[in-house]
Amino acid sequence: MIKLTIRVDRCKGCGLCVHACPKKILRISPDVINIKGHHPAELTDPAACVGCASCATMCPDCVITIEKEDKNNG
Repeated sequence: MIKLTIRVDRCKGCGLCVHACPKKILRISPDVINIKGHHPAELTDPAACVGCASCATMCPDCVITIEKEDKNNG
């Protein structure tokens, strides 16, 4: 299982992760505004995430982390 986490408080909503995602499951949130006044990125379908980390690689602020759950430990 893949866990993608976005630090919403630090995301500036640049959209680079949205364009980098091959599964097209990221978007800029139309409803959420963070403490800095930006619409942050959000994951629309967690089950569809394959953990490729293209989004995290493209993020200039390093606010996206990808964790892969070990099948033996969880």
